[in-house]
Amino acid sequence: MGIIMADAIILTIPEDISSRARQIAETTAQPVEQVLLEHLKSLTSPLPTLPPEEQAELDAHAHLSDDALWTIAREQMPDEIQARAHALMSQNSHSALTDEERAELELLTARSDRLMLRKAEAATILRQRGHSFSQQDFMPLHE
Repeated sequence: MGIIMADAIILTIPEDISSRARQIAETTAQPVEQVLLEHLKSLTSPLPTLPPEEQAELDAHAHLSDDALWTIAREQMPDEIQARAHALMSQNSHSALTDEERAELELLTARSDRLMLRKAEAATILRQRGHSFSQQDFMPLHE
């Protein structure tokens, strides 16, 4: 473990992080303290804000039962929607999409992003409630 003292703050850093910071410092010819400070500064960047209705939905997750959260965490995009999104992405990589197809792909991508955000929030709350899990735990129950 390494200890860094700055402005009366003492921070104990696990050896793996301390070792990695030293490696980066050597590679970039910077003091270790500067490497760590730059990383900490990146944490103060504001996170993107969600539309109020999406944020309210995520906030409501905290009031759900564990069973409801597991249901959300296991939720999958319907197969036909996934297939359509993949077809549009494939078509987009090989040729140009029409304006309608591009708009459809944007909608499907936004839908997928919202689903992943809900799943991540459910998993975060489950972990906070003491559940441990693996990737397999998030597969739909019928598979």
